Amino acid sequence: MRQQLLSSLWCSLIGSFLFVLNPAGAAEPLPGSEGQGKQGAVSAGGAEAVAAGLEVLKQGGNAADSAAATLLALSVTDSSGYCFGGEVPILIYDSKRQVVEVLSGQGVAPRLATREYFEKKGGIPATGVESAAVPASFDAILTLLDRYGTLRLADVSIPTLRLLDRGQVAWHPLLARSLRRLIEAESQGGGDRSRGLRLAADYFYRGPLAKELAQWCEKNGGLIRAEDLATHVTRVEEPLHLKYRGHDVYKCGVWTQGAYLLQTLGLLEGFDLAKLGHNQPETIHVVLEAMKLALADRDTYYADPLFVDVPIDVMLSSSYANLRRPLIDLKQASLLQRPGDPRRSQALLSEKETRAGLAGPVRDTTTCVTADRLGNMVVATPSGWSGVQAGETGIWLGTRLQSFNIWAGHPNCIAPGKRPRITLTPTLVLKEGKPVLGVSVAGGDGQDQAGIQAVLNHIDFGLKAGESMKSVRFGTNHHLGSFRQTPPQLGSLLIHSDAPPATIAALEKLGHKVRPSGALWAPSVIRIDPSGLFDTAGDARSGRHAGAY
Repeated sequence: MRQQLLSSLWCSLIGSFLFVLNPAGAAEPLPGSEGQGKQGAVSAGGAEAVAAGLEVLKQGGNAADSAAATLLALSVTDSSGYCFGGEVPILIYDSKRQVVEVLSGQGVAPRLATREYFEKKGGIPATGVESAAVPASFDAILTLLDRYGTLRLADVSIPTLRLLDRGQVAWHPLLARSLRRLIEAESQGGGDRSRGLRLAADYFYRGPLAKELAQWCEKNGGLIRAEDLATHVTRVEEPLHLKYRGHDVYKCGVWTQGAYLLQTLGLLEGFDLAKLGHNQPETIHVVLEAMKLALADRDTYYADPLFVDVPIDVMLSSSYANLRRPLIDLKQASLLQRPGDPRRSQALLSEKETRAGLAGPVRDTTTCVTADRLGNMVVATPSGWSGVQAGETGIWLGTRLQSFNIWAGHPNCIAPGKRPRITLTPTLVLKEGKPVLGVSVAGGDGQDQAGIQAVLNHIDFGLKAGESMKSVRFGTNHHLGSFRQTPPQLGSLLIHSDAPPATIAALEKLGHKVRPSGALWAPSVIRIDPSGLFDTAGDARSGRHAGAY
């Protein structure tokens, strides 16, 4: 395998030339929005990023190798350097050990990023270098390769270097130069693949690139310093988990919003959704009301569990779901935010916090799901483009600190060394110990709203991947905005504008404030049927692509 991919620095340096001489990837059309096959599958954002992941699979790489290649290529196809200066939570099913694990992939607030600092500023800015967390994506990709993959950085970077070497944007040659420097550092590991990957990480976080990034930040008003980069580490964590109708659903921890998808499923366990029918008004109403309750808990409690005691075990328990489920009125939409009180085992929190915030844009994020014939699956949600380019490195730093607030005493209040509670939230579903569904969604607070529907479409309604991606989606802004804490739009219901008029009328009669919309978020899925067939799709309405073979 490694010989086939010419896994060396030399291969990376001449990758573009070899591609022209022997255009194995170019001979095939770029992936569309659906695909089926039994060997491997990729669903992600840009078509060329999906092609990069498929190329590695076809040449013998596993799902982790494919995901690394896809994530690196997404830095070019979908926007500015996602996987160098941004963040990427990752869920992995490792078929050898038969376990699901999380790579945290989210950087912390720098040491200078204190509540007092931003309070004097009037809040955490939505743009600019001040709002950059410590970049985490690159180390997460290296950890993914080291822990689960078979290839080196030089191997999985080949498609990305081809894209960068086209020089279509001014920063592309700069990033290509930085990537080649990292590959050169890796080559110093000789034949030891793991050592080479760690040498690449050291070059980025503790070596010459770290020095350049830190100096640029200091000169341009940023808060990241060399010690912030030097102490960064990708944590390997246990996932959160809930059983739902014979399936095991896995999410990252409460430093993401992912647990509210599990809370929603716990509430929906008490309703026969299949009997109600797919996308019927009653079904949409019940799902939306359950999401509202779970989102209220998200806004009130979720934060970095290394800093805050989050009662997530209680919130994911059936007893807590049973307490909260009667709050769902089947005949009337709720117009209130209603967090529960898990610490006192009460359905409602008696005194809610006052919430306020400033408006800010919701942008960035893309998607990545890969699977291989060995039974491995990787689901990742990379982000980070809305930041600033760090000088001549070609690396873009994100703006993820805006997912904190500055409210003293709130679990998600900013503090040095703390991870913001982010929206990025991959989903992995197993049945009888084997992966059956991977879901990644771009779209801020709508990510798990679309994710829940992808899970329900598979488990409750038996939809194929393409059917799921083409079906009408719905959601709400009945929650605190995760970007600069925008106020809730109570009672709101967003729904695809091609929903039947009768459905919209029925939802309005239930009291929902309905707003028809175009593309609602951007999901990518891989579904694996009992025969082992990979059934993959991306939402074509929002620029997702997929392929399998």
